[in-house]
Amino acid sequence: MTIAFLAAAATLLLLTLALLLRPYLLRRKRDATASQRRINIAIYRDQLDELERDRAGDALAEADYAVAREEIQRRLLEDGAADDVAPVASGGRTTLIAIALAVPLLAGGLYGVLGNPAGLNPPQPQHKISAAEVDAMVTKLAARLEKEDNPQGWVMLARSYKMLGRFDEAGKAYARAGAFIDNEPALLADYADILVAGAGTFAGKPRELIAKALKLDPDNAHALWLSGTAAFEAGQYKQAVADWERLLKQLEPGSEDAQSVAGSLAEARAKGGVAKPAAKAEDKKVGAGGTVSGRVELAPALKDKAAPGDTVMVIARPADGSRMPLAVLRVKASELPLQFTLDDKLAMNPDNAISSHKEVSIEARISKTGMANPQPGDLLSAPQTVKVGARGIKLLVEQIRP
Repeated sequence: MTIAFLAAAATLLLLTLALLLRPYLLRRKRDATASQRRINIAIYRDQLDELERDRAGDALAEADYAVAREEIQRRLLEDGAADDVAPVASGGRTTLIAIALAVPLLAGGLYGVLGNPAGLNPPQPQHKISAAEVDAMVTKLAARLEKEDNPQGWVMLARSYKMLGRFDEAGKAYARAGAFIDNEPALLADYADILVAGAGTFAGKPRELIAKALKLDPDNAHALWLSGTAAFEAGQYKQAVADWERLLKQLEPGSEDAQSVAGSLAEARAKGGVAKPAAKAEDKKVGAGGTVSGRVELAPALKDKAAPGDTVMVIARPADGSRMPLAVLRVKASELPLQFTLDDKLAMNPDNAISSHKEVSIEARISKTGMANPQPGDLLSAPQTVKVGARGIKLLVEQIRP
């Protein structure tokens, strides 16, 4: 980039000098031409004087004199008069040198003041922080906090440990924050989430933290999600429905989070026998009778990648490529291999049930977080496009999301 810039700047500078110096170079050429013309004119005048003397001495006839004079005058006119040539300025050479030196110096000076000389330097590569450096910074923070009374620092350390997947240490750091988090529903929910990730269960302190967060803020989205998940895993489907219905009202309709919650809500209703809000008669007619069924299996090579508590999601989407799920079935990985049936009871939206489509795209995903958005490390099956009513579909989970 620097070489190209300098080459372009040098080219423009040479062109500028050529335009500025051109008149002075041409004037020197004209000066040489003018000097030759003066010599020619002097010769022609001598020839005319000689003709006059020959004529006066009767050495040349009048007719011959007229012809010779006319010839000399013709040649004089062709060469031009010496008076038409402008004299060369006495300081031409000095001016030429001054311009040749001043223009580059002036251009460089202006660029130094108005331009960006630092831009000529190649960009320095940005240093990427390695995992070892992050660990070192977190360790240094932990050592410093042992000597300070800094609850905010312990919260920061807890979140750093969470980012690194060190959930046990994250839980201990949150505990060191003490009463600082007691009136912060978002921090209480995050603390509970970390404890569940580390222990794999909602029993005990996680439930206490979630209840405390919801008491402070009944609409806290994170706490509602955790509360519904805890109730679902405990078989308390009506409570899960209540929590997730409250959460769904806060989410943007059609968003991926809303779709995930709606799928979990539909499953909780189905397992708990909780009726959905009454649908319009025309909606019931459209949504009658559409099912797809089959079996989900985990490839032997990936069995060590899935824990029993991981979430298995069997998802049906429109075959036209839309990512909006039509129905989602959620179970634990411990239930694999799984015989599944997706129908209108699991519909994410009664207005867009499976039975309103001729074909759907089916896939399975195993997630450690249970989130709607696919995460790195999730285990996936290849999607299959099938006709509504198809049976015996086989979904083999054999891919890892990068």
